Amino acid sequence: MPGQFRKQLVSSCQELLTYTFFIVALNTDNVRLVFGLKLKQLRLDKGLSLNELSQKSGLSISYINEIEKGKKYPKSDKIIALAAAMEVDYDTLVSLKLSKRLEPISELLSSNILTELPLELFGIDPASLLELLSDAPTKISAFVGTLIEIARNYNMSVEKFYFSALRTYQEMHDNCFEDIEEEAERFMLERGIPAEKLLNESYLADVLRSEYNYKIENINEKINPEFASVRSLTITRPQGNRLLINVHLSSVQRAFIYGREIGYVYLKLKNRLHTTALVEAESFEQLLNNFKASYFASAIIIKRSLLIPRLREFFELKTWQPEKLVGMVEEFNTTAESFCYRLSNVLPTHFGIKQIFFSRFNNFAGQNLFEMTKEMHISRKHNPHTVKDEHYCRRWIALTILNDLAEAVKNKTYINTMCAAQKSRYIDTQDNYLIVTFAQPTVTTPNLNVSVSMGVYLDDHTRNTIKFLDDPEIPSRDVNETCERCSLFDCKERIAAPVILQKKHKNEELRKALRRLIN
Repeated sequence: MPGQFRKQLVSSCQELLTYTFFIVALNTDNVRLVFGLKLKQLRLDKGLSLNELSQKSGLSISYINEIEKGKKYPKSDKIIALAAAMEVDYDTLVSLKLSKRLEPISELLSSNILTELPLELFGIDPASLLELLSDAPTKISAFVGTLIEIARNYNMSVEKFYFSALRTYQEMHDNCFEDIEEEAERFMLERGIPAEKLLNESYLADVLRSEYNYKIENINEKINPEFASVRSLTITRPQGNRLLINVHLSSVQRAFIYGREIGYVYLKLKNRLHTTALVEAESFEQLLNNFKASYFASAIIIKRSLLIPRLREFFELKTWQPEKLVGMVEEFNTTAESFCYRLSNVLPTHFGIKQIFFSRFNNFAGQNLFEMTKEMHISRKHNPHTVKDEHYCRRWIALTILNDLAEAVKNKTYINTMCAAQKSRYIDTQDNYLIVTFAQPTVTTPNLNVSVSMGVYLDDHTRNTIKFLDDPEIPSRDVNETCERCSLFDCKERIAAPVILQKKHKNEELRKALRRLIN
């Protein structure tokens, strides 16, 4: 075989492999879109109108327009005609490599985001999105590039993007999913579970073993020390799944894990997470299925048919009685976090309380560092929310209760889950919230304390619904987002200078001076 021919053959094989790789990476819609974007870009670079390209190639204007919008992919003979009309070779036109100007769109299309994220869940028609990309590719590319740059600056991984997308999906539906609620009720109806019966660890474990052929064991930390902080691990097998449980978990924590496993099987969710360490998520579908299974677990453990009347009774109280709320958590055989999350399912739809948020903070005892590890907002973005590289307001009840918990544990006076409430008024917006917070130590990480909070925006409807709001036992405090943004200069809890606020004022003075000079 002549050397030149061999080189050409090797080169052609390499190009074919590269092309095949990209075809696998991109779905059919994306391949059509890339070709359309490239055709439109080349046509504009050549200064050709659709009519001129039509005349030179012999293809109709409407057909070329559909190609450029990513709706059609031409056959080889038509590609040859287009390449000749624009005086480029065939390989240049069919190559999936886009120009530098369109590189952000290329990066977006070659990622897994568009193929794995079910856009229809967010009310987005994938075809319409592709058409939008093809209509103004350079402008959209600049916009996408900006978003990618922001994500990089904030160290936002694909996994974090999936988490954000899931949270947005929950918020769009007021975190209430009637289809899963009905599936949970059907599960209990099929098993003849009495209306007043609460499902505990024993019942749920028995369902897993007897109905779904699960084998439940403890995690052996000596053999697998890397799993010491993992709550559970599921090994899927054709002959029956194997569920490993952290030995330090409480009965209610195990009950939730069993309920979630039942949710995976009963809802027929195949693509799943195997541990409670959500960092293993490889796709949005895995996170979504984990959410659905977890929602199912909450629905069968904290029955809404029992929860709603209990909440109505509690809201009718004239005085704030936190022990009744803690008692409700214990009554439903759940954790404070699961209880708060369950509240977010029923408050919007059954009580008309739609402006709410849920948050969770971690704090190591003795350290003045607080990390927001989970948040969800219904109706709009509320305070508090995650802020990078700033210090959250130390007047928040979610933080002060963690200090109280650390002190109680240190003095050996901690007995049970702590619960407190506060009416918070944000000095910048004048927004008022009722914040109810629970706090307790974690079971898997020494010295790590956690607080979970449910925040309710205080409008007229909420004030009429919750009767104990005027109880003087609930303290009222002026709060803000972070120390860096706060104008309360005499705040005794401040731990950082208001540098962002000062910069804002300095810039405003500069703008005023500039306007005076211009006028």
